[in-house]
Amino acid sequence: MAEFDDRERAEEAKFKLDQELEFKAQARRAKLVGLWAAELMGLSGQAADDYAKSVVVADLEEAGSEDIFRKVRADLDLQSVQLSDHQIRAKMEECLATARQQIKAGT
Repeated sequence: MAEFDDRERAEEAKFKLDQELEFKAQARRAKLVGLWAAELMGLSGQAADDYAKSVVVADLEEAGSEDIFRKVRADLDLQSVQLSDHQIRAKMEECLATARQQIKAGT
């Protein structure tokens, strides 16, 4: 019975760690998307960093990635940056994959 309890605790610990890593990856993805969009809008330096932070904050509005998409879509439209919804969503997926790799690598 103790072996079962140990295995159960190990699974719970792994699940908790996986959830924490995914949360970090989601936040990193929001930052990467924000930096990408900032560059498209002609922002650099502190202005780009501030914009990326605003995308991270927007990501906390609701579960999922639609909050990021809506913010970036609206901001790019305001700056007359011509991108399709598909291009934005593809970049978001690319940034999520990159973020997961960076988190796993500890960078």
